[in-house]
Amino acid sequence: MMQKEKIKNFTDLYTWQEGHKLVLMVYKITREFPKEERFDLVSQMRRCAVSVTSNIAEGFSRTSRKEKVQFFSISHGSLTELQNQFMISQDVHYITVEIFREILEQLMVVHRLLNGLLRTTKLLSVPLPDSRFKIQDSKQ
Repeated sequence: MMQKEKIKNFTDLYTWQEGHKLVLMVYKITREFPKEERFDLVSQMRRCAVSVTSNIAEGFSRTSRKEKVQFFSISHGSLTELQNQFMISQDVHYITVEIFREILEQLMVVHRLLNGLLRTTKLLSVPLPDSRFKIQDSKQ
């Protein structure tokens, strides 16, 4: 059985790696958008994409679970915002249906991974019983 390597850096997180692929896809796709969108929709979409991975990285570096959840949640919000912007881009014919499907697939990959990261982080924040402390029997 293969042993998992210890995660030492945010770049070791599979969630960040897939998010980074998404960022590169966003930059490539938005290069083809109309020039008049460069400072509006294109800029907003790129900021959202970068926010996804930036907040994963920042959350990774935080020591408190509460802060980790906060940054991972912000990342999730940026991801959802980006999905909305791609839906608009398809509706106004800046991207084809094929490109939309491709980017939607990657958005869903990152979405699932982020949900798992959030769920795991939240579960780890539930205090575990400490066996050093014994509950006294009230009948004694």
